[in-house]
Amino acid sequence: MGTPDSRSDFLRVMTERGFLHQCTDRAGLEAAFGRGAVTAYVGFDATADSLHAGHLLSILALRWLQRTGNRPIVLMGGGTTRIGDPSFRDTTRPMLDDARIAANIAGIRRVFERLLRFGAGPGDAVLVDNADWLDGLGYIAFLRDFGRHFTVNRMLSFDSVKQRLDREQALTFLEFNYMLLQAYDFVELSRRHGCVLQLGGSDQWGNIVNGVELGRRIDGRALFGLTCPLLTTASGVKMGKSAGGAVWLNPERLSAYGFWQFWRNSEDEDVGRFLRLFTELPLDEIARLAALGGSEINAAKKILADHVTALVHGAEAARAAAETARLTFEAGGGAEGLPTVAVARAELAAGLALVDLLVGAGLAASKGEARRLIAGGGARVNGVAVAEAGRCLTLADLAGAGGIKLSAGRKRHALVAVR
Repeated sequence: MGTPDSRSDFLRVMTERGFLHQCTDRAGLEAAFGRGAVTAYVGFDATADSLHAGHLLSILALRWLQRTGNRPIVLMGGGTTRIGDPSFRDTTRPMLDDARIAANIAGIRRVFERLLRFGAGPGDAVLVDNADWLDGLGYIAFLRDFGRHFTVNRMLSFDSVKQRLDREQALTFLEFNYMLLQAYDFVELSRRHGCVLQLGGSDQWGNIVNGVELGRRIDGRALFGLTCPLLTTASGVKMGKSAGGAVWLNPERLSAYGFWQFWRNSEDEDVGRFLRLFTELPLDEIARLAALGGSEINAAKKILADHVTALVHGAEAARAAAETARLTFEAGGGAEGLPTVAVARAELAAGLALVDLLVGAGLAASKGEARRLIAGGGARVNGVAVAEAGRCLTLADLAGAGGIKLSAGRKRHALVAVR
């Protein structure tokens, strides 16, 4: 994890690299860092068995916290997942049973084990589950002791709630309670682990402020909140999304090669910002790479892809992904290591629509987008452009290694494999 220079370096790093969006009390937080090691947490609900690239910013903030000599807590929402955070959502999240939540937590924790150092030492990360305290709450006692500190007027004023109501989308009473429970999480973590700082995306600002205020009212304790910006790419796409959906962090959801390609395909204008946020390269080296122009910027994109993939998947997976890309795009090699969609031999023998395969392989977000890709000459099968939107693939299209290589433009590729 590296040797820390100073515990207070954390806020400097957050500022210089672009992590810092809002802080409830910057001067007070700096004073807290000056007094000694600070314990901070980020919460993650277990709505899927993997996090995605949109979560990576707050995870790396925890990593920098530990690297600068402080203590990170990863809070899994085993309790709050049963409700679902309504922040900036148009619809209620689907309800998950306890077995699914437990399986999701098991999948998610693997990412943290690579990025953080866990253990029993004073600076080691800990992973906790808010079901440990939420499951035992008595409803009447909780409302009496904690609910009286929240006013409906104030809760309705938060943007995450206002936007839902302005769109006339239903907000259930169950979801409305979410912000109370998240605030209570902060109080419990401050009591159990001495946690004084909550980190999160800017969409969590209202929930974080509630926790800070509840800690002051209930325990008279100074708690702090710090948010990271919610990122979009230069073209306005929400960070962590691609044409095929979420950019997952677990290899079962998205191969290391697909993850590498996502970063390699970053827009030119995003390279410097992404290098500051998602790598640990020195800032002067990042400035040099970001200043590259023309085709030279592609070298910076490969460095970005190498470093982010090494952090999330390991150095060996990053090297393999880079080599697959080199063989595929620079040396005219095959498709080994590409993202793969498996089909049955009988299905392929009967014929499979190319538009369906482009969607299934994540090369197009919808059939309409797949048809437009074909009409524009961007779709290729085994390197050959396809002109007919109604094209079906059959066993006759099988190429080397028993697969069919699909391409969307020059940068995005996938393999149709026969199972």
